[in-house]
Amino acid sequence: MKNIIKKVAVATAVLAVFGPSMAMAQESAVEIAAATNQGFAKGLGALGAGLAVIGGGLGIGLVGRGAVEGIARQPEAAGPIGTNMILAAALIEGATLFAVVVGLLTMVL
Repeated sequence: MKNIIKKVAVATAVLAVFGPSMAMAQESAVEIAAATNQGFAKGLGALGAGLAVIGGGLGIGLVGRGAVEGIARQPEAAGPIGTNMILAAALIEGATLFAVVVGLLTMVL
């Protein structure tokens, strides 16, 4: 019986001494995990902004290529084709800018 009481007393003393430090270590682990997730989210925001710029560049390039091919086939329609090309490029650029801003806001917030 004395042996059991002694073991319980030792276990209680160990928990009293190391309990708070174990709780703080667990709290630190939670903070580290939160910081890691936040860093991961910032990385994804940067990746999304970069992909948006690449996609916008490809889109404007394809619009320009199509316009130049259309003008080469029908030179008399250069005016309307050029106007439509500029309008399409502006819409693509606006969508790309919006996507980049969202990606950068994800990094900041």
